[in-house]
Amino acid sequence: MSGRNTDAFDDASVAGSNGAANGGPGGIGNSGNGSRRQASQKQVEKIVLQYLKTKGYRNAEKALREDAIMDGAETTIGDLASVFPASEMGSDANVPEWVLFYSEAEQGNPDAYSQSYRELRRWTDSSLDVYRHELYAVSFPIFVHAYLDLHMRGLHEKAAEFMEQYSRDHVVHHGKDIETLTTLKTKAHVEENALAKLYRENKYGIRMTRVGFELLLSFLQDHHFTLLMRTVNQYLNIRTIDGAVQIASESEADVGITGHTQNQLDHFNSQDIALGSAPLDPFVRDEVERTLQSEAGRHIKDSTTEEASALLDTFSRAKQDSTTNALSARDAIPMPPPRGVEIEQQIANLKALRKRVALSPAALPSVCMYTLHNTDNTMNCATVSEDLSLMAGGFSESYVKIWSLKREPLRGFQSNFVPNSVNSEEDMEAVREKTGEDSRKLIGHSGPVFGVDISFDSKYLLSCSEDKTARLWSLDTMTNVVCYRGHNYPIWDVSFAPQGFYFATASHDRTARLWSCDHIYALRIFAGHLSDVNCVRFHPNAKYVVTGSCDKTVRLWDVQRGSCVRVFTGHTGSVDTVAISPDGRIMASAGEDQTVNVWDLGSGRRMESLTGHTGSVYSLAFSQEGTLLLSGSADETVRAWDIKRTSTASDHPIIAQRQSEQEQPKATDPDAMDVDSDGKSAGNIAGSPGKDKADTATNGDSKKRDAAGIWKSKRVAESDALLKTWRTKSTPVYNVTMTKRNLGIAIGAFTL
Repeated sequence: MSGRNTDAFDDASVAGSNGAANGGPGGIGNSGNGSRRQASQKQVEKIVLQYLKTKGYRNAEKALREDAIMDGAETTIGDLASVFPASEMGSDANVPEWVLFYSEAEQGNPDAYSQSYRELRRWTDSSLDVYRHELYAVSFPIFVHAYLDLHMRGLHEKAAEFMEQYSRDHVVHHGKDIETLTTLKTKAHVEENALAKLYRENKYGIRMTRVGFELLLSFLQDHHFTLLMRTVNQYLNIRTIDGAVQIASESEADVGITGHTQNQLDHFNSQDIALGSAPLDPFVRDEVERTLQSEAGRHIKDSTTEEASALLDTFSRAKQDSTTNALSARDAIPMPPPRGVEIEQQIANLKALRKRVALSPAALPSVCMYTLHNTDNTMNCATVSEDLSLMAGGFSESYVKIWSLKREPLRGFQSNFVPNSVNSEEDMEAVREKTGEDSRKLIGHSGPVFGVDISFDSKYLLSCSEDKTARLWSLDTMTNVVCYRGHNYPIWDVSFAPQGFYFATASHDRTARLWSCDHIYALRIFAGHLSDVNCVRFHPNAKYVVTGSCDKTVRLWDVQRGSCVRVFTGHTGSVDTVAISPDGRIMASAGEDQTVNVWDLGSGRRMESLTGHTGSVYSLAFSQEGTLLLSGSADETVRAWDIKRTSTASDHPIIAQRQSEQEQPKATDPDAMDVDSDGKSAGNIAGSPGKDKADTATNGDSKKRDAAGIWKSKRVAESDALLKTWRTKSTPVYNVTMTKRNLGIAIGAFTL
């Protein structure tokens, strides 16, 4: 990495700027008659003398006094300002006149720091994503010195207002410093405080790209923010580099102040969070137990009673575990009264728990791949229901398409039915369409559909679109029930809470929002990301929401407070997908940087970085035990990763065999299930590792077409945690899911 040190810029160069000024785009401002008084030579010398004194250039000040034979009382900036009133400054003002006017205008204005910093903040918010992070990094030392300068000038109330208004911009990465600086109340505090002295006596190191530095310089010059420019020149040491600027770490000696912890993210991530499971509703618990006891207590013993007895034992053990790890009633989010469907779902979960396949490096999951044909590259997203009865996809033609994986007809209501006439199940069946197909389109959006999700009971579907809306669809009636409006820009993702009722959206407007199905307005707005929020998922206890963004960070939000409680940094590209383990302890994220990062939610620290993909990662899914992770990618593969592996995992026969063999990927792979856009399916389920002929070699070779259509290899170092790779037939994998029984489901669209 090449670079050069830059002590920001000289005030003389700032003074000579010809950019637009406060008076208008052409200059500082023009008088009505075009006349302008000229500064005398003696006044100009006094201006320069005052400048040298302010900057602390004692030798230069002494030399100027001797050469110019300065006598009489010193003229202050305020006294000299009368020579150039604002209404008489011309666009061709010379350097002394410019310094005189703007120094007086800013130094005499108690709101100058707040106004100039607000404009800097607004400009940073609207800057390009690639430069926004480094510009935010520069704004922190500017913020600190603006706050300290206000105290030094005796403007203590203005300093307190400034701190209160803008401190939350920096509390994530500099929380400890913000807490200390907030305690300063007087000029004496600033002079005596160790942290304030550290900032005043040392230059703050910053890394910036050359383009980013030039953009900052041009902005400050064009707006004539001399106070901010003086701060940058006096207290910052900017080092320009080639390539992207990463988030600063404590090991980088040229970032921040030497010897002082700069990135205080660990302090922010030390907030207490409750990661326990959601408490089971007492009514649901009692009803499930009563139902199972009723089945198990029948006089006629058959397979049903035996299964009920086994389920009752399983439920008793699960109830004990949930009681130990569950959230308190005070911490749990409020939910509506339970319906019968929650009881049915609990019993179905118990049955799945009894039949669940235990996974390990030696026992990998089977993966069923659904390939959609004839989509013409218009499918943007896909998902599957928990019970594997339905699959849904969102398309650029503004519709959602649903397929019945059980090949049952999807029948809606007849167009001429009267809602008031439906009073029972029989009435509802009578007004349904007499015939139907196993696929159906849901039409209502006015723009491309970017996200879909199906509720846990397969009764409702959510979709989000470029038209800035999210829509709730009834899968019983195949109609749009509610249209939710609130975002100002396209919505990229939508996700149901595990228990239903609540859902979250992620948008181009840099926010995620929490909604409930029975309200048309958002309940919470999660604001804090610096760029688009690409993906959103609920924590298993529904108390938290996880978001991934184009700003290369992942955030954990408290649903009840609406505040951010964790920030995860380390990605080098946009984060496009996140997943949380069923026990709520581990989170995984991935995206454009082709790396899967695994995080511990409790500490906020990264546990592992998994490499091996050669394309953007679109989807992640944990096994039910949280020990295995599936990932789907644009490189047309599904990969399985070992998460909680032991220290001897590298000695496992499968891993040892992969490290010793170098297999070339096959052009085709029989381990795939094809589903065309009309719902016709064919194929088989990918299964045992011994039958897989397309395991990736240790050197990570992956063949991709270049612009000319020629296959070329791309080398990527593979992590030891990679257990298996399933390759598709030219099908980028849009979605991967792990069922309650640990069966892997993958969905993609065939591309030529």
